[in-house]
Formats: sequence, C-alpha cells, structure tokens
Amino acid sequence: MNSTSEQNSIDISIVIPLFNEEESLGELMQQIQDALHAHTYEVLFVDDGSTDESWNVIQDLTTKYDAVRGISLGVNQGKSYALQAGFNEVQGRYVVTMDADLQDDPAEILEMIARLEEGYDLVSGWKKERFDPISKTIPSKFFNWVTRRAAGIQLHDFNCGLKAYRSEVLKHIQLYGELHRYIPFLAKRAGFGKITEQVVQHRARKYGTTKFGLSRFINGFLDLITILFVQKYLQKPMHFFGTIGVLFMAIGSVINVYLAAIKIFLNQGIGDRPLLFLGILLMVLGVQFLSTGFLGELINKNHIHNRQPIIRKRS
Repeated sequence: MNSTSEQNSIDISIVIPLFNEEESLGELMQQIQDALHAHTYEVLFVDDGSTDESWNVIQDLTTKYDAVRGISLGVNQGKSYALQAGFNEVQGRYVVTMDADLQDDPAEILEMIARLEEGYDLVSGWKKERFDPISKTIPSKFFNWVTRRAAGIQLHDFNCGLKAYRSEVLKHIQLYGELHRYIPFLAKRAGFGKITEQVVQHRARKYGTTKFGLSRFINGFLDLITILFVQKYLQKPMHFFGTIGVLFMAIGSVINVYLAAIKIFLNQGIGDRPLLFLGILLMVLGVQFLSTGFLGELINKNHIHNRQPIIRKRS
C-alpha cells in the first residue's frame, strides 16, 4: 500500500484500459510524455486479457518510462472491470481515463485538470465532431439522449472515454458490468454533483478496428435500468415491491368480490370464467411481491449496521 506522501507526490494518474492495442501503445505513451512532461504523473495500462502482444509492449514501456505501470487481468472481463482495477491502484490527486486507440488526444488532459482545479468533481469529454461510422453515431446519440433524461445530468457524451476526476470521487464508486458509461451518474449519486463537460478532439482510429458492437448499447440500457432502480429503492425495497403487490391484490380482490356477488345473489356459475383465474392470479402475484418487499427490507435492516456515513470534511 502506498503512503500518503507517495500519493500526494503525483499530480495526475492516467488509467488506460485496453484490449488488443499493441500497435498504438508506444505512440500513445510518447504523446502523453510530450503533453505532461512538466508534471508528475503515472500511467497505468490495464490489459484486459489481450490476445496479441499488448502485454509484452506494456512490459517494454515499464522499462523505458519510470511513470508507466502495467496491470494484467489475464482474461477479458470488460472495460468496467479494467477501469476499476486501475482505480484501485492510482496514486495521483487527479485521475484521468482515456482509451488506448489514439482517438483521444493527451493534449486535452491539462485543460481538463484546470477545470477540476476550478472546483469541479468530474470533467467529462464531449466528442462533438466524431469520425465514427453512422452505425455507431446514431445509436450513440439516442443512448446519450435517454441517459441524459434518465440521469438528470446534462452531458452530451456519456460514452466518451476521456474523463478527469478528483481522486476522492473514485473512492466512492464501484464499477462492474457496463457501468463505466454511468460514472457521472454514480458520482452524482455519491454526492459529487459538480460535473461539467469539455469539448475534446476525436481522432480517427489509426490502428486496428473497434472492439465494441451493437450489444454494448443493449447492455448499457439494462445497466441504466439497474442503477436507476438501485438509486431510488435500495434503501426502501418495500416501496417498490409493496406498491405493485398492493395494487395487484386490490384489483384481484375487486374481481373476486364481483364474482362472489354474482354467485351468491344471481346464482350464476363462475368456475369456468377466465375472470376468476385472473382474480386468483393477481392475488397470488400480489402476495409474492409483498413477500419480496419484506425479504428486501429484512436484508436491508440486517446490513444497516455495517453502513458508515461518508465524511469528507472534519473540523
């Protein structure tokens, strides 16, 4: 574990997740050195299970540059896991994330750091002019519009890999799945609401091909639903499951009372009516949703003593 003095001695930590980017790493590192030569910095290349020579290139860079460190995940686990692995090791006061494909320009970093020094918690890049094919740009615009509306954060480009953070922000978020797209949302939920964006240059890919397909947008929307649900109902699961359960039981009760009245007062048969099965089904579902809510509350209360409040300042 690094000491506090060691952490404070580094201005900027750059976390670069990568998968099969052997051709671009040396050139990227040279660009970073040219951009940050007047600052103390470290570069963490996180190899997400590359099958080419990326890891060997990283090892060569660690011998050539004192600022370079390498992390290998062994097998491909996704960008979120790679970023989290890097976040666990950073030592700088400010943390920058960027992609390894040379489409992000390291010359943008210092301007983003300057925005952090103005008091922002997070600065997100906005690739206003993109060189991606229309098959990526149209879904990306729609994805960003939906996310912007759902998260309540006015960013144009949640997918941009070039972002800058105060290091304390990353101590209060945990990435998994495809949550790297929602780091601004996670930061806001953790109490770091000073978020802004900066227009950054988007360069055409120089080597290789993109590693992402249409499935990333589908997975992204599923993760958005997850974090929206967790944000609103993590502390009160009964409010969600209980509301649905009570609604189902109320409708089922009305149906069953109606059928009972027909049977008692009009002496009509109800055993072969689909409405009877619907009423019973709604009652059963209502009980199940209520039970799920109760279980959620029990689990929540059982772990509440382990939760500690986040204290960022002490007098």
